[in-house]
Amino acid sequence: MTALATPPAVTAAPAPATTRRRPRLRWQRAVSPVVILLAWEALSRGGVLSPDKLPAPSTVLRTGWRLTADGTLGAHLADSLTRAAAGLLIGGVLALALGTAAGLLRLGDDVIDPPVQMARMLPHLALVPLLIIWVGIGESMKISLVALGVFFPLYFNVYAGIRDIDERLVEAARTYGLGPWARLRHVVLPGALPSLFLGLRLAIGAAWLSLVVGEQTNTQNGIGFLMMEAREFSQTDVVVLGLFVYAALGLLSDLLLRALESRALQWRRGLRAR
Repeated sequence: MTALATPPAVTAAPAPATTRRRPRLRWQRAVSPVVILLAWEALSRGGVLSPDKLPAPSTVLRTGWRLTADGTLGAHLADSLTRAAAGLLIGGVLALALGTAAGLLRLGDDVIDPPVQMARMLPHLALVPLLIIWVGIGESMKISLVALGVFFPLYFNVYAGIRDIDERLVEAARTYGLGPWARLRHVVLPGALPSLFLGLRLAIGAAWLSLVVGEQTNTQNGIGFLMMEAREFSQTDVVVLGLFVYAALGLLSDLLLRALESRALQWRRGLRAR
């Protein structure tokens, strides 16, 4: 009688280790802006673009160097950054507090969300005359305008991020004995983070837009004042320089926020462009 040969035990192959790809800057993204600047420079040097209407990038760069060397640009930039930071802090804190209360509490949803939904239909930049009546034409008006621009996109994304969390995850956390604060930390906060960062990116963009408008109303300092003063003397290069500064501030803040988002959301694997 022959013994039956036992088949060798099949061992499961170890799962391949997933390598976490770190986000890196792609130089291809800089090609189109460089091409636009080179074409702009060529058209200006060829006489197609009038220097009185749109000066060449090299001219704007020389103007920026001159204003930086004498300290003018740095002083106005510091004033603009102070206003933007104050408005972002005030509007951001209010949006986080009210959005969280409306998203988590039924009473907050009933009391807070309806008036906010009504107010969002009003363009906040159209409220400048009313803000002047309420708080005057000083710094309070400019900071209030920035805070309004920050509040709405951040509030709605925080509210939507909380409401989009799967309720079964919260119930599972409650079943495992997690208290309210533990559920908030381990379930609600991670689930709402993607929407929170999206709201922050939109809010920062709205902050710079609001600052442009606010600094052109009875201001004695700031990048907007520098542009308005240059307009009075037909200094187009200074006006374009101010636009470049606003654009650079918006781009830099977005890049910093993207870097923070990639570190905070390392667990999330989204679709990557091919």
